[in-house]
Amino acid sequence: MCQDLFVQKPRREMYWDGKVSEIKKKIQSIFPGGAWNPLYDTSHLPPERSDVVIVGGGVLGLSVAYWLKRLEKQQGAIRVLVVERDHTYARASTVLSVGGIRQQFSLPQNVQLSLFSAEFLRNINEYLAVVDDPPLDLQFNPSGYLLLASEEGAAIMERNVKMQRQEGAKVCLMSPEQLQKKFPWINTEGVALASYGLENEGWFDPWCLLQGLRRKLQSMGVLFCQGEVTRFISSSSHMETASGEQLTLKRIHEVHVKMDHSQEFQPVECAIVVNAAGAWSGQIAELAGVGNGPPGTMQGTKLPVEPRKRYVYLWHCPQGPGLEAPLVADSSGAYFRREGLGNNYLGSCSPTEEEEPDPGNLEVDYDFFQEKVWPRLAQRVPAFETLKVRSAWAGYYDYNTFDQNGVVGPHPLVINMYFATGFSGHGLQQAPAVGRAVAEMVLEGHFQTINLSPFLFSRFYFGEKAQEHCIL
Repeated sequence: MCQDLFVQKPRREMYWDGKVSEIKKKIQSIFPGGAWNPLYDTSHLPPERSDVVIVGGGVLGLSVAYWLKRLEKQQGAIRVLVVERDHTYARASTVLSVGGIRQQFSLPQNVQLSLFSAEFLRNINEYLAVVDDPPLDLQFNPSGYLLLASEEGAAIMERNVKMQRQEGAKVCLMSPEQLQKKFPWINTEGVALASYGLENEGWFDPWCLLQGLRRKLQSMGVLFCQGEVTRFISSSSHMETASGEQLTLKRIHEVHVKMDHSQEFQPVECAIVVNAAGAWSGQIAELAGVGNGPPGTMQGTKLPVEPRKRYVYLWHCPQGPGLEAPLVADSSGAYFRREGLGNNYLGSCSPTEEEEPDPGNLEVDYDFFQEKVWPRLAQRVPAFETLKVRSAWAGYYDYNTFDQNGVVGPHPLVINMYFATGFSGHGLQQAPAVGRAVAEMVLEGHFQTINLSPFLFSRFYFGEKAQEHCIL
């Protein structure tokens, strides 16, 4: 499979590249000290060809690029291009998240993904060190997650924790009495059971991880381009299944990248496309023809990922829980964690389907905090009655409407498009492991370290949910 992947330059073109280089040197020798300035600067354009084009330069896309280069059989064998339309990352889900990592999930695959990601983050400078550059400081705060369950959810929590422990996570159950003793600032009314992460849980600086990955990838020879993917050029072939159903298989040959602030676009020949476009990955899939077929068929099955806007509020409360506070996720849906050392906290809660805000902008609704978030916080932590909101922001979840879980691996019909999307709020923390899984699938044709078969695209057609219930 690896041999099909590489798009090699013809020898004639490599010879010409060398000739151009010689000509440049001769011109520079005529004008001592003069820099080479071509009449038309093409440095902002992507290359004409790349073995792999990754659409989306957030942490998930960067992680895929990292593992492709790390696992390649021969250094420099695979040419990887990352296309990101927002080079400032001002609207990127990565940097607008609360930066949490936990193993407290309801599916074993998610526990396994987060366990490896925790190991990756703990040893970040072994993975992402660059010669002569300073080490990364993720500012990891290992305060754990504290999940609270009502009477109704206690049995499910017990089952989840049993599974989490079997997978190797260090999580303990706490009764309301134990909870009150360890965290006296919590009002335990309505709490039947709590689960508390003892290791590998807490929060870190997402911006540092993003920049660390970019820095490492540049040292590995990965190419970056600021632009927007607007079109795929593909070829089709037809086949018939055993049941007589006609299928059209597509292979993408070319990606059109529209340059920023320009009508100009650059075609990029490629062998593989990775859709890591986050909240916008559904649109990228549509561009490739995913879901463009009769309803109820594989051809007509869409990628069910859409942008969902989520608010994060920052407040000040001198009488709050203090430095030992974990990230608390209440049974009401509200959550919070400490932010820094100055009695500041951040948190929110997810809206109901009826309350879903317009994803067309990132404006913050402060009434949502007053009416929906604050009452729940104050009920659980009475000290929050006196909190003062300092600021707020909004970001996007790449929300999988089918089962709130990731989509990983190839599309069954667009055979060279791979997915790394749809994690509905837990993509950042699982990115190191997901990137490795996608790279394994591209390079070896199957998952090697963690079996993510339940996360394949085909589940949408077959109606097989990989439902994740622990979504914050």
